[in-house]
Amino acid sequence: MSIEIHKKLLDNLTTAVLLLDAELRIVYTNPAAEHLFATSSSQLLNSPVNSIFYEECGDINELANSLETQHPFTRRETTLVLANCTQSAIVDYTITPLISPSEKMLLMEIRSLDRLIKISREDNIVSAHQATQALIRGVAHEVKNPLGGIRGAAQLLARELHDKSLNEYTDVIIGEADRLRNLVDKMLGPRKLPTLTEVNVHQLLERVRTLLQAEPGHSITIIRDYDPSLPELWADGDQLIQALLNVARNARQALTENPDQQNPSITLRTRILRQFTIGNKKHRLTYVVEIEDNGPGISNELQETLFFPMVSGRANGTGLGLSIAQSILHQHQGLIECDSEPGKTIFRLLLPLESPSEAATTQEQ
Repeated sequence: MSIEIHKKLLDNLTTAVLLLDAELRIVYTNPAAEHLFATSSSQLLNSPVNSIFYEECGDINELANSLETQHPFTRRETTLVLANCTQSAIVDYTITPLISPSEKMLLMEIRSLDRLIKISREDNIVSAHQATQALIRGVAHEVKNPLGGIRGAAQLLARELHDKSLNEYTDVIIGEADRLRNLVDKMLGPRKLPTLTEVNVHQLLERVRTLLQAEPGHSITIIRDYDPSLPELWADGDQLIQALLNVARNARQALTENPDQQNPSITLRTRILRQFTIGNKKHRLTYVVEIEDNGPGISNELQETLFFPMVSGRANGTGLGLSIAQSILHQHQGLIECDSEPGKTIFRLLLPLESPSEAATTQEQ
């Protein structure tokens, strides 16, 4: 097999490959390694491996020992931290010593698990959302029928009462029945399929920004980080405004209700991703809208149930805004993710960028 074929195979591997010399300097790297470390091959080559990354719970001496003893080893689900920034990656990697009469070398094969873990998490979010919606639909049917009977009986009772002062009690029954019915309707989310048209997401975000700034209360800085080259999206503009506004208001409330908050800000960001998987379906192009705030963050425990109805981290929250937003994105074959730590919370709205015919076909299915 020719050298060109070997090079083509290495260049097209999704596994990152590094070759280290006796001094643990990188002497070869393939494109997958450049992508993993977000660094060009010219910067990687001839660099000591520990100047590029280090293992969070590992020891650089393990590489030296492997080189000396010629014993291979493998690490599973370990975290590599990029030395020139705070980013990290969860990976499996294998070290294989290469025996040569002239020199000792190490072959390092690194398989990133971040995307696989993310796909699994997204699939769990979609499955949990579908199961929750099915449960709510069943509960809604069982609750709304007797509520209608209670309301009707209260109305009949009000007509038969001779003492009209007692009508305030029947009014309470009717009012509470209506409130519960409306609550169930909100839990169900949008009751109609989206009306698909071409929409400019940046115009929708500007509408959301205007609404946020018009709300009374603390002043918040809103930063726009748009990619102006992005095309229009085939979607329901009104429903997307509702989803975006629900998420943005959630961020605003987290900032205004935090007594220790300094310089509160929300960033609205748009990007495009290629060959991206949402749930278990891969899309050629995916529209990404990020709503980021510098608030106190969301606990890991709450993140697990954040999009369930009636779950809220705020004392006065209804727990419906994010659930409704997730329902809207789900109807658009999309998804909302959340990454949070103290001082930085990002809600990421993912929407497939499909042609009108593809979007219509998906909606019918």
